[in-house]
Amino acid sequence: MSAHTIVLASGNRGKQAELEPLLAPLGFSLTTQAELGIDPAPEDGLTFVENALAKARHVAQISGRAALADDSGLIVDSLDGAPGVHSARYAGPAATDADNNALLLRALTGQTDRRARFLCVLVLLRSARDPAPLIATGSWEGEILEAPRGSHGFGYDPLFFDPVLGRSAAELDREAKAAVSHRGQAVRMLLDALGRWHGP
Repeated sequence: MSAHTIVLASGNRGKQAELEPLLAPLGFSLTTQAELGIDPAPEDGLTFVENALAKARHVAQISGRAALADDSGLIVDSLDGAPGVHSARYAGPAATDADNNALLLRALTGQTDRRARFLCVLVLLRSARDPAPLIATGSWEGEILEAPRGSHGFGYDPLFFDPVLGRSAAELDREAKAAVSHRGQAVRMLLDALGRWHGP
């Protein structure tokens, strides 16, 4: 790994694909915890910030490198904020995206209030003992469709509809999605902080 390699506290290829090209212009490369054989940290926090911090610290401790964690999820108003921090495992520990989407649609059967938002929290630690982590957040407002639309993205993208754009997240290509999404917003905030940072 180069001197400017950051370890992503995730094995999610979708997250890596979205984050890597955004970090490259600043000279940072990204490798995943899976590529280094690091097992995932437990995600038992009550908030996205708690989970992101725990994941980043876990990876930084084991790898000895700077670590970036992304804890993101879908918050649905009429479901009291669910799936929330459990978004990736909404339908169970081994749930697929299709399983989670199917459960969400069942939970919203007959529901007229389908307002929702994606939330992303990014945490960057220079080391496991970093007392001042960089924390960036982003939120994307929308609503949940009654059936999937689109073939891009991952997770709940086929069900998440942006009423301003008139398209689902899965109908947006990577560039269009990054311009408006929760992760795109958080990354831009993080990049601004990274521009003033000399790197890991």
